[in-house]
Amino acid sequence: MHSLRMDVECVKRFFIILVTAGLLTGCSSRQPAPGSQDKTVPGFGLEGKLDPADWAEFFPREYQTYLLNLEGGSDHSTFRGSDAFDRNSAWPFQWVLFDGWGMGKEYVESRGHTYSLIDQLKIDPARRAAGGVCLTCKTPYVPELMEQMGIGYFSLPYDEVYAQIPENYNKLGVSCIDCHDGNTGELRLSRWTITEALAGLDGVPEQFNKKQLSMLTCAQCHVTYSIPKDEDNNSVDLIFPWHRAAWDNITIEAIEQQIKEDGLYEWTHAVTGIKLGHIRHPEFELFTNNSFHYNIGLSCSDCHMPEVTIDGEKTRSHQWTSPFKQGLESCSSCHGQSRQELKDRVISIQQDINKLFTEAGFKAAQAAKAIEFANNTPKADEALLSEAKEAYEKAYYRITFIGAENSMGFHNPTEARRVLNDGLRFAATAEDRAREAVIAAGVTPPAVFDLELEKYPYNPEENRAYNFQEQ
Repeated sequence: MHSLRMDVECVKRFFIILVTAGLLTGCSSRQPAPGSQDKTVPGFGLEGKLDPADWAEFFPREYQTYLLNLEGGSDHSTFRGSDAFDRNSAWPFQWVLFDGWGMGKEYVESRGHTYSLIDQLKIDPARRAAGGVCLTCKTPYVPELMEQMGIGYFSLPYDEVYAQIPENYNKLGVSCIDCHDGNTGELRLSRWTITEALAGLDGVPEQFNKKQLSMLTCAQCHVTYSIPKDEDNNSVDLIFPWHRAAWDNITIEAIEQQIKEDGLYEWTHAVTGIKLGHIRHPEFELFTNNSFHYNIGLSCSDCHMPEVTIDGEKTRSHQWTSPFKQGLESCSSCHGQSRQELKDRVISIQQDINKLFTEAGFKAAQAAKAIEFANNTPKADEALLSEAKEAYEKAYYRITFIGAENSMGFHNPTEARRVLNDGLRFAATAEDRAREAVIAAGVTPPAVFDLELEKYPYNPEENRAYNFQEQ
């Protein structure tokens, strides 16, 4: 196992070097300050400088906008925002869907990129049960941890791995060096996860254009991922489940297929007893799968990093947040409507998706309780119950795919509706088969199952489900 892991580490480092050296082109217009560094070292000399403050000398305007990430606020957003809130209580059916692991104990919205590590330290320890692997997108020190610890980075407890981060970096969130080369300022991929995923993805362009490169730097983290386990349930890696998918077409069906075929199951649902994988924030997958804005050539940065003027000079904002929080500056560069009209249009689309997400989610929760009832019914039809569980797993992945994605479907409304409609259909099938399994045993199930929200730390004041639905 040790020698195999060493081979894997070599491959990961090779891909990082390959992509950094051969594929990426620059995004910076700055030039190194004369006499600011050793003449034998090309470029800025910032390699190894993890603190964004160290980059401010060369990129003062970008740094100024980066500091805006420290601002909170949720009044600009209907469904997310930059303040912590209870995402399970926001959509109460998730208490039932996530019951059985850390997500079911606490699912708190983080405050954004600069708080990524600080907020992770505050969450329920059950959310960090996968170990050091949980740090992968939270700190720029991860490449060093990987280099120093090897397999231990994944398998050791979170606190033990976190303790290896030097004190001057142990509260530092997303940083310049996560996306940029320290000498050239060019975009680069610093995480093995994205380079491995691209190596296994069909139809990847031989050379990326500038917009594709900028999206891939975001895709280092704004994607779903799976955590493979060994026979003792220790984490051994972190992967993007794209190896059954294709460029421009990373679907929930392809992700589900890899989870099932590769056994990427991470937890057991306490309500149904089903082993499940999980879906996390698949922004890149949803946006690049034939969305309107993607098809006309827009990238993440076009909308989330608008051009701003600081001290009379134009630069890309490095405040990574909702366009709502930036006054829809990026939207207005293409759309002729007033900013209020644009905001109303976006919210209308999101509310439409929220309505479908709410319907599908509560149907899945009913299905879960129906399966629980059937599990506890002697002589329930096993074949029908097996069909119910298979349909429930499909519903879970689809509903969670949209719920975990951070735009409430706006990044790709057509695909979001398709996925949620399928999730609703599978959830209905799961409930029907579970009910039939019980009836076959001569038992009449209740017309509606009580979700027993009182069992959970549900806060009704956080409810953001359509029409504030609770059942």
